[in-house]
Amino acid sequence: MDNADYLDVALRLANADLADVAALRAALHDEPWWSSRATSEDVSALRQVATDLRSALAAAVAGDGDGVLAGVNALLAAHPPRPRLSGHSGTWHVHVAEASAPPATEVAAAAAWGLAQGVVRYGLERWGRCAAEGCGNYFLDGSTNRAKRFCSVKCANRMHVAAFRSRTRP
Repeated sequence: MDNADYLDVALRLANADLADVAALRAALHDEPWWSSRATSEDVSALRQVATDLRSALAAAVAGDGDGVLAGVNALLAAHPPRPRLSGHSGTWHVHVAEASAPPATEVAAAAAWGLAQGVVRYGLERWGRCAAEGCGNYFLDGSTNRAKRFCSVKCANRMHVAAFRSRTRP
């Protein structure tokens, strides 16, 4: 994995409901190594991590540098990355936890590291919270004009269709 993948893990974990193992597995769908091994203990351990990620992301959205600094540093202290070079699957990359670590340990370290790297790379100007009614997911705005308002095409389409229908009603 690379830092962009770890940032994606942080956002998916922050936006997940983590009601049960199935919800955690759905959030980790792109990482079968983690999702296939996830247990209810991992769900319990990651609930607080998700809450802490949301707190740091809320600070980023608000432009609160001190809040981001405190939140991300607390995540890194609680879930320190332990980088190791890996060459499986024919590609060189870095993992942030030991191979024998439980999924929660790996996911927490990856999310903390990913969010830290995201803040370093993008600053505080590109973080957002979905404007779709009933959503509220966090996202990173990678658009050229920094005008992204929704976390996904699904939310954007839902809101645009609702706006269109309200404008065209007699």
